[in-house]
Amino acid sequence: MISDDDLHRLAVFLGSCAMMMIVLYHFLEVNSKDDSLPAGSGKSKKTATATASSTDGGVSSGKEK
Repeated sequence: MISDDDLHRLAVFLGSCAMMMIVLYHFLEVNSKDDSLPAGSGKSKKTATATASSTDGGVSSGKEK
Protein backbone atom coordinates (compact mmCIF):
# COMPACT_ATOMS: atom_id res chain seq x y z
CA MET A 1 0.00 0.00 0.00
CA ILE A 2 1.13 3.59 -0.63
CA SER A 3 2.33 5.51 2.40
CA ASP A 4 1.27 9.03 3.34
CA ASP A 5 4.70 10.41 2.46
CA ASP A 6 4.64 8.79 -0.98
CA LEU A 7 1.14 10.12 -1.60
CA HIS A 8 2.23 13.59 -0.53
CA ARG A 9 5.24 13.55 -2.87
CA LEU A 10 3.07 12.31 -5.73
CA ALA A 11 0.48 15.06 -5.13
CA VAL A 12 3.16 17.78 -5.02
CA PHE A 13 4.80 16.43 -8.18
CA LEU A 14 1.55 16.22 -10.14
CA GLY A 15 0.45 19.66 -8.93
CA SER A 16 3.77 21.14 -10.00
CA CYS A 17 3.47 19.51 -13.42
CA ALA A 18 -0.07 20.87 -13.82
CA MET A 19 1.03 24.41 -12.95
CA MET A 20 3.96 24.23 -15.37
CA MET A 21 1.64 23.04 -18.14
CA ILE A 22 -0.75 25.94 -17.44
CA VAL A 23 2.09 28.46 -17.63
CA LEU A 24 3.38 26.87 -20.85
CA TYR A 25 -0.11 26.94 -22.39
CA HIS A 26 -0.55 30.63 -21.61
CA PHE A 27 2.93 31.46 -22.90
CA LEU A 28 2.21 29.70 -26.20
CA GLU A 29 -1.26 31.25 -26.48
CA VAL A 30 0.01 34.79 -25.96
CA ASN A 31 2.91 34.41 -28.40
CA SER A 32 1.07 32.56 -31.16
CA LYS A 33 0.44 34.23 -34.49
CA ASP A 34 -3.17 34.75 -35.54
CA ASP A 35 -3.59 33.00 -38.90
CA SER A 36 -7.33 33.64 -39.15
CA LEU A 37 -6.92 37.24 -40.41
CA PRO A 38 -5.70 37.79 -43.98
CA ALA A 39 -2.76 40.13 -44.58
CA GLY A 40 -4.87 43.10 -45.76
CA SER A 41 -7.69 42.83 -43.26
CA GLY A 42 -9.83 45.67 -41.94
CA LYS A 43 -7.90 45.84 -38.68
CA SER A 44 -4.97 47.65 -40.29
CA LYS A 45 -7.34 50.06 -42.05
CA LYS A 46 -8.98 51.01 -38.75
CA THR A 47 -5.59 51.65 -37.21
CA ALA A 48 -4.53 53.80 -40.16
CA THR A 49 -7.78 55.80 -40.00
CA ALA A 50 -7.43 56.36 -36.26
CA THR A 51 -3.83 57.49 -36.71
CA ALA A 52 -4.77 59.89 -39.51
CA SER A 53 -7.61 61.48 -37.52
CA SER A 54 -5.42 61.93 -34.45
CA THR A 55 -2.87 64.05 -36.36
CA ASP A 56 -5.28 67.01 -36.64
CA GLY A 57 -5.72 67.35 -32.89
CA GLY A 58 -8.37 64.65 -32.56
CA VAL A 59 -11.18 66.93 -33.78
CA SER A 60 -13.06 65.62 -36.79
CA SER A 61 -15.82 67.37 -38.75
CA GLY A 62 -16.85 64.13 -40.44
CA LYS A 63 -15.76 65.35 -43.87
CA GLU A 64 -12.76 64.11 -45.83
CA LYS A 65 -10.05 66.70 -46.46
